[in-house]
Amino acid sequence: MKTTVFRMTTALGLLLAAGAASAADCKITVGLVMELTGPAGEYGQAGAKSVEMAFRDINEAGGARGCDLVTDTRDSQSQGNVAVDAATQLVQVKKVPVVIGGIISSVTIPILTSVTAPAKVVQVSPASSSPTLTALGRDGKTNGIFFRTITSDALQGVAAAKYAIDQGFKKLAVIHVNNDFGVNMVSEFSRAYKALGGEIVSVTPYNEKQSSYQSEVTAAMSGEPDGLYLVSYPVDGATIARTWISQGGVQKFLLNDGMNSPDFIESVGADYLNEAYGTSSGTSPTKSTEYFNANYKAFSGIEPSNPAADRAYDAGAIVGLAIAAAGSEEPAAIRDAIFKVVDPAGEPIYAGKEEFAKALALIKDGKPIRYEGVIGPVSFDKYGDITGPFRLWKIKDGKVDTVGEMTTDDVNALQAKIQ
Repeated sequence: MKTTVFRMTTALGLLLAAGAASAADCKITVGLVMELTGPAGEYGQAGAKSVEMAFRDINEAGGARGCDLVTDTRDSQSQGNVAVDAATQLVQVKKVPVVIGGIISSVTIPILTSVTAPAKVVQVSPASSSPTLTALGRDGKTNGIFFRTITSDALQGVAAAKYAIDQGFKKLAVIHVNNDFGVNMVSEFSRAYKALGGEIVSVTPYNEKQSSYQSEVTAAMSGEPDGLYLVSYPVDGATIARTWISQGGVQKFLLNDGMNSPDFIESVGADYLNEAYGTSSGTSPTKSTEYFNANYKAFSGIEPSNPAADRAYDAGAIVGLAIAAAGSEEPAAIRDAIFKVVDPAGEPIYAGKEEFAKALALIKDGKPIRYEGVIGPVSFDKYGDITGPFRLWKIKDGKVDTVGEMTTDDVNALQAKIQ
């Protein structure tokens, strides 16, 4: 009898131990498709590290339903076709419930239209700003599964136009990357800039990863512009800017958000960029902003000012909290939970282990939360878009200095005025 009781007790102990081990080993995999190499490699590397940091913070707070969040990260190589293959593997083979990525619109859009939307798998982009993404949602082509933590270029183009006029740009040449992002950004900018009295003397598209851009620069310089509006990425953008300077172009530049880059400044030379101005999707500082700026570089080795870094952390945090709130790994439940974790009526939650522990406890108790991110309080509309301020910056002594801000209300008022 004693032997039987001992065996039953031993067996029960082994089962309990196995259950504990199983819970401890529980993992939920989220797919990442990031531009780790290619023209946007600097952004993708920062974005991937930001998501990893957000997941680390949630895991240390207790994890999503007691499970660790892990990433399966694939390199898009900054190419749409490569991104589609990577996303297909993640969705069809690995069966991930969420894909975070891409960074640039020419990667994000084909993932959405070819992979995630048809499969009804949630996709969150940290930095793709093309208005096409809003149009796809409006036309019912996203199945309601797409979100992004950056404002649309439809707004940023207007902000950039006003900033250009304010800085004395009256006749601009434009060189832009020949993809969805570049075409849309220039279209929105041109409409606003001309309405405000500016003149565009030339518009020259370019194809990525060329060894030389001499012919494009030569074409752009016709018409005697008083500056260059360069819509590009750091690697190609630096080559174009150096060519512009070497061919005698006016050393006065207007730059898009992606050119807010230490690599771009170092490659061109700080001495040539003392009259370089730009706009970026801005932030409304919160406790999350303070936490991120204080801790990101130690985690990643990357400066927190990288254009994709802050909003990629928020993308990771929102996805992780949504998985916890969804109660399952069903994509539809996670999609619905994304709105719940940024509920305007919820308890404010900020970045970091302690705050996420608070969030997980509230979620467990069925109470609403409002994640207020590194970029500020986040609220998605029905197309997965956010609104937010725009940062106005200038390169000074090799550093990017913020010199002002345009609020969403400022931009909307200006847009209404020029229509």
